[in-house]
Amino acid sequence: MSHISIKNISKIYGSGSSELKALDDVSLDIEKGEICVILGPSGSGKSTLLNMIGGLDRVDKGTITVEGEDITSYNKKKMTEYRRDKLGMVFQAYNLIPELNVVENVRVVKDIAEDPLDEHELLHLLGLDEHKNHFPSELSGGQQQRCSIARALIKNPALLLCDELTGALDSSSAKEVLKMLDEVNGQYGTTIIMITHDERIAGMADRLIRIKNGKITENTVKARTKVGDLGL
Repeated sequence: MSHISIKNISKIYGSGSSELKALDDVSLDIEKGEICVILGPSGSGKSTLLNMIGGLDRVDKGTITVEGEDITSYNKKKMTEYRRDKLGMVFQAYNLIPELNVVENVRVVKDIAEDPLDEHELLHLLGLDEHKNHFPSELSGGQQQRCSIARALIKNPALLLCDELTGALDSSSAKEVLKMLDEVNGQYGTTIIMITHDERIAGMADRLIRIKNGKITENTVKARTKVGDLGL
């Protein structure tokens, strides 16, 4: 059984002459432990697809199954539990709480998790040991992004969703964050789905998806390229 199975999903915004098919009969399977990179230009439907998997938006047609559960049938309570227990989400905007330091930002999520990871082990893995008592305003962009990833990972999610997480970072910071994600995947076996418009990131994927005008144009299983060789 695939970790994620997407069958014939569609999402339509507007109606009549203003109708827009953000997703048009999309089907896709993602296996447990894969790093899946979804590439596409702005408006291609990649963010809509990520939001559907994350339960932030509802499909108009089709089904999404995660670990054997049809999440498209969930009511509001079940969807909240799914996002709390199964998902970690990281966005381009770090969304850290400015009044809390690194450890406190991570503990906000740890306190509601059923089976959290060890925060000291995680902060060490993400290279945040020396910054654990620093506030967001005292961190670089790359460090803030790593903190937001630590906050997403502390609850030990089976699935990590990343929305353009390197878009606001310089090349050096982007490489650090991607290398860390690769290490997280190896350490915890976390299934990772990243959406991006940066072709260079495609190399680190186990599965490369290309999407255009709401349709998947490529679905390739491939060997990974080391982050240091991505040309960032």
